[in-house]
Amino acid sequence: MRQLLCVVVAGLFSLSADAVQADDPIRVLIWDEQQPEQKQAYGDRFLGETIAEALRLRPGLQVRSASLRDPQQGLSAEQLDQTDVLVVWSHIRVREQDDVLIEGVVQRVQSGKLGLVAIHSAHWHKAFVRLMQERAKSDAMAGLSEAERQSVVWEYVNESPYGRAVKEGDRRTPFVERGAGNIRKLTLPQCVFPAWRPDGAASHVTTKLPEHPIAAGLPKTWDIPHTEMYGEPFHVPEPDEVVFEERWDRGEYFRSGCVWRIGAGRVFYFRPGHELFPIFLQKEPLQVIENAVRWLGRD
Repeated sequence: MRQLLCVVVAGLFSLSADAVQADDPIRVLIWDEQQPEQKQAYGDRFLGETIAEALRLRPGLQVRSASLRDPQQGLSAEQLDQTDVLVVWSHIRVREQDDVLIEGVVQRVQSGKLGLVAIHSAHWHKAFVRLMQERAKSDAMAGLSEAERQSVVWEYVNESPYGRAVKEGDRRTPFVERGAGNIRKLTLPQCVFPAWRPDGAASHVTTKLPEHPIAAGLPKTWDIPHTEMYGEPFHVPEPDEVVFEERWDRGEYFRSGCVWRIGAGRVFYFRPGHELFPIFLQKEPLQVIENAVRWLGRD
């Protein structure tokens, strides 16, 4: 049964003109919290294992998987040094993620040695949050005059946003406030949104940037039959590119495929991927992850 599923998943992928392979494979690490509920959607496998198994069938990719339970949580320096793109999924065990190991991810992304793909509830994965914080700091500095940059003293608020919701109408984070003298107070991004609805209603995806490498082979519009709803505003720095957006029949909207440049590296966030729905047995979401891995791995 498992072999048959691999063959079916392989058949869902479509090669694009952008998928010309280099001699050296792109080294991909799929990191997953491995929440037990995932097996309700993916049989005897976790969500991360499902993605890894599918990507291993594609040419030019060298794929490994890891989890929170592995030695050094699967994110040792040795592991990261052998990785070009890190794909992460997490949900309820965020506070267990080791801060020192996470800083290894952050530093590699900022230096351009590693690309990061965050999926669905990984909006609170510590690596994603830390990179959004670094982008917020960069944006805040860019908003100052040259003279102000020479003398500014920063105070940072909201360095640990995990587990705290926002309400509709709350001031969107990040934001800067002026303090006394040369002090500026930066409230860091909450990395969450005011509304969500895990009822499995279908979402309608629009490919906003069809020429973007992450959109290669994707139709202009496509549906996800069963998913969780996230509702804007997403409390993150303004993305450099919004590749996909999602809408629901009840009127909600979300920027569901966003790219940020952070230092010399890039981060891609892809919203679909709830643990109770088999989203990564569908060809379009799998194509998005493959495209993102190839683009970030070549950058």
